[in-house]
Amino acid sequence: MDEHDFRKKSDAALEALRRRLLELGDQLGFEVEGQGEKLEILFEEPEEVRFVVSPNVAARQIWISALSTSFKLAWSDAVSAFQMEKTGETLPVVMSRILSTQLGSPVQV
Repeated sequence: MDEHDFRKKSDAALEALRRRLLELGDQLGFEVEGQGEKLEILFEEPEEVRFVVSPNVAARQIWISALSTSFKLAWSDAVSAFQMEKTGETLPVVMSRILSTQLGSPVQV
């Protein structure tokens, strides 16, 4: 995939994620900052925590830094989404899992 195609796909994926996280943040008490190049999800309870979701153009991946881990998702033509190669999880599924872990209750992104 060339850089232009990657940016188009990652921008669309991150914008859709941002819109959904803004809805969830209002309901579940976390903040969402940024757009396009980087999203930050900020939690104040039980302690201050920050998750970062950003495109890595050179690697053609979306990287998520959360829960002391780096999650790396590449575009999959088979599912038409960014997907974690090891687990097969798409971006919304990975975000659901890490938000559920952080908040201690099921979250559906």
